[in-house]
Amino acid sequence: MKPLGQGDPLRLGPYRLHGVLGEGGMGKVYFGVDASGRPAAVKVLLPELAHDGHLAERFLREARTAQAVTSEGVARVLAAELEGGRPWIATEFLAGPTLDDAVTRFGPLDDAAVRELARSLARTLQDVHATGLVHRDVKPPNVVLTSGGPRLIDFGIARPEHGLTLTRTGQIPVTPGYGAPEQVLGQRVGPAADVFSLGAVLAFAAAGRPAYTGAEITAVLYEVVHGEPDLAAVPEALRYLLTPCFAKDPAARPQPGQVADAAAPPRQPGKLWKSGRLGDEIRQREAVARRLTSQSAGPPPAAGSAAPGGGPGLTRRRLLVAAAGGGALLAGAGGTAWWLNRADPPPDPFDIPPAAQVQAASLGSAAGTPTPLWGPLQDVADAGSPAPLPVRDVVVFGAAGGGIAARRVTDGRERWRVRDAKAAAGYLSIGDRLVATADGGGTLRTWVAATGSPRWTVDAQAAALLAADAHAVYLLTTDGRLRCVGTDGKVRWTRQPPLALSGGHPVAALGSGHLVLCTQTGDVAAVRADNGARAWVRRGQADGALRPAVDGGTVYLGGRTLVGVEVAGGRQLWSLDPIRPPRRGAGGWGPPTVAGGVVYALDCDAMRSVHSDGSQATAPVMVAGVVPPWLPPVVQGNGAWIVESEETGVTGMPRSGEGHPQTYPLSGGQPRSIAAGGNRLFVLNHATLLALPVY
Repeated sequence: MKPLGQGDPLRLGPYRLHGVLGEGGMGKVYFGVDASGRPAAVKVLLPELAHDGHLAERFLREARTAQAVTSEGVARVLAAELEGGRPWIATEFLAGPTLDDAVTRFGPLDDAAVRELARSLARTLQDVHATGLVHRDVKPPNVVLTSGGPRLIDFGIARPEHGLTLTRTGQIPVTPGYGAPEQVLGQRVGPAADVFSLGAVLAFAAAGRPAYTGAEITAVLYEVVHGEPDLAAVPEALRYLLTPCFAKDPAARPQPGQVADAAAPPRQPGKLWKSGRLGDEIRQREAVARRLTSQSAGPPPAAGSAAPGGGPGLTRRRLLVAAAGGGALLAGAGGTAWWLNRADPPPDPFDIPPAAQVQAASLGSAAGTPTPLWGPLQDVADAGSPAPLPVRDVVVFGAAGGGIAARRVTDGRERWRVRDAKAAAGYLSIGDRLVATADGGGTLRTWVAATGSPRWTVDAQAAALLAADAHAVYLLTTDGRLRCVGTDGKVRWTRQPPLALSGGHPVAALGSGHLVLCTQTGDVAAVRADNGARAWVRRGQADGALRPAVDGGTVYLGGRTLVGVEVAGGRQLWSLDPIRPPRRGAGGWGPPTVAGGVVYALDCDAMRSVHSDGSQATAPVMVAGVVPPWLPPVVQGNGAWIVESEETGVTGMPRSGEGHPQTYPLSGGQPRSIAAGGNRLFVLNHATLLALPVY
């Protein structure tokens, strides 16, 4: 415990404050004593957060909700008030070691202690759930071992099942290895999530190590969702008790009362916490707590005077000596018992895990209509979503109801969701490791692609995301400027674009050290990626915004002609006229795609493929039902896929020019878009998402 410092209050409500117990992600915790000598841990919202009236209101509301929990197995909330513009919460003070501290110092609990721990925590959760709350953060640091038995602490993120979760922006309301799969995935959380966490806590207590481990936080989260707990070090006689708690399906987990009944604890469980080295530690800490309380009781003495009764006051030296005496009451061996959202620090925003590994799908048959790998998933996407974005093991899209969502490429199951992302601003892959988005306030936000874990953010005034590579994100600001933000979170440059961006957001491609833009009026410009300086401008290329394609030192442009242009200098290398020139929204070339040195693009009613020098690669293939605005062809496997209009669907044409096209019919109308990766074709059809095999 640290002494009070400058700016710390001396009193909050009935509690005289004597020291600082700790500081978490949302507030500071003080050691306080009321007039009767009863100690409390008093949590105050941080000043920078207290100005947020909505957050302060939620802080108090959730604390008052937690007051309804009167179980003997919890650290009870004693009071919650607003004082001086800052909300505070007082909770029952517990002096014992936390479970993680005890196991670290004394090793795994024995069979009897694990069974009693299971019974006690399960009954406590039963009481918590009976009030309509879900604790949501059951973990070893939130279990305090006292002479009266285990006590559950930290209702900082507990909430009614249908309520809001009180967490600071950017923090993840789940502890890796202890939060249930549905918490990791951002799905609805009920009492069964606490049962999963209970199983993980008991496994730690019995084995002395977590049931889920990994080199990175993301790896741990992945194992929780997709793997199995490691119970090899859990004694065989206890595994029957733990294993059912880890069911992936919340409905398959036991009720807390069933866990308590199955625990079969010893007949005199109270002795477990009063004997042995652990019992000695608990006894020492509680004795020091009583000593602190007796020294702290009574009104504050006048400066320079003795405390009431002739004893010395609680000076800085006496406070620190009392806190450290007899084995350290408050911070012994690195374990503390301070709660009320004593949030673990969020992950390092620049600690980016490696790109996820995913096995490519097997190639399908070129004959007949393809059978979806999964889906169609109805009403999962926003009808106005940009094209899907495959990023290794997930595919990202604009979610129904707002925000963006990521689903597993292998089976279509939802992996994560970000509700405050603005899908209309776009989303980009950063080196196949992060997904970049913008929120409604223009903040550039990044998320680990595999898990949705938040990473670095920049107040970039982002209106639209244009392009990204492993080193930077390029965007259009709300005031119409181009901006480059490095993956170190720093703005590298901001420039006025070299031509007017009227009519809406431009489309862009990045390559060969340049960002190439095509505006809604069909003008094209290139700027240097390192400083935003103008490289060249080409006006009147198209009638609208057609995405460029960059390969090597050449950029390929559709529109009135299909052209190859030097990226660095803008010199035209070759040009091909369309079958029919653009007129009144029809004709001309669509946006190109480059794969294997071949350029693919729609030319009016035909799919054309040409070499990088403009010479024909294969004979044109006539298509039906394609009208502007066209999307670039998507090349995957042995086919080049296009989106057709009306009731036709999506069609894959052989890249070799030999064989027959393969069509998957779609209904439901526009808009439609496609993307591909790992031999999977992802199709957004209005609000429906599906994955098709490629041949």
